[in-house]
Amino acid sequence: MEELNLTTTPLDRLGQLERAWRVKIEDLLETETSVIATGTRDATAGEVQAVVLKVVKQQGDEWRSGDVLAAFDGHGVARVYEHEPGAVLLERLQPGNSLLDLTLSGRDEEATDILADVIKQMAARTSTSGVEVSGAATVADWGNGFYKYIATGDVRIPRDLVEAGQRVFHNLCVSERRPRLLHGDLQHYNLLFDRRRGWVAIDPKGVIGEVEYEVGAFVRNPVAQPELLLARSTIERRLKKLTNRLNLDYERALRWSFAQAVLSAIWSIEDGFAVDETNPSLRLAESIRSML
Repeated sequence: MEELNLTTTPLDRLGQLERAWRVKIEDLLETETSVIATGTRDATAGEVQAVVLKVVKQQGDEWRSGDVLAAFDGHGVARVYEHEPGAVLLERLQPGNSLLDLTLSGRDEEATDILADVIKQMAARTSTSGVEVSGAATVADWGNGFYKYIATGDVRIPRDLVEAGQRVFHNLCVSERRPRLLHGDLQHYNLLFDRRRGWVAIDPKGVIGEVEYEVGAFVRNPVAQPELLLARSTIERRLKKLTNRLNLDYERALRWSFAQAVLSAIWSIEDGFAVDETNPSLRLAESIRSML
């Protein structure tokens, strides 16, 4: 295998991996955070695999996604053929439409059932095999975002809301039960349909926590339809269905969803986005706070 130089540009690195992993690239897409190529490669016994080659531009949440997906070993996630830090070669999911399509077409209950099925598959893998990913963050590590935000003196998020989110997040962290490897960003945009495998997850961040934490990302999405996700009836329906299907603690899932909504707004500010009182995550946090 050709030695890879991590100081090269993402496109250069894509070319190196194209050769090293024997990929024939057909189409190329460049986003703000990554370079994504679709194509094929010859596998064993003359089989031709349809693949996606993804190169992440810089270290961050997606840098170890190949390790995380490999750890789940196809249980509820896209299969990994090759991976290394900042790059992964995956099975191509076809047609690859996202769970967003179902919710936007009025089928949110069906979308919630699908999420529960995927979480169940992933949790079954991690609950029985002691799966670990070297260097994976814990949810407590992610909770440091509250302290960092307060230290900046920023006032775009009401201080009482930040402090309430921080307090709830901390109390949940110190009382976690059966923490395991989670996806960390399991929501509509990261669940795709494949005609052979059904619905599977992509683009994990990878975090160690209890399964109740996992539902928070779904509760605060899709951001394209805030009038749906902000309704108390939607929040209750989604959480009741998920916690019943997965045998989870409803109150803990509700509290995680509240604290994560506040933390999500903090992360948006860290990433340079404009955040004010109209931010969907902040509005969701206020909605859930009235339910606690």
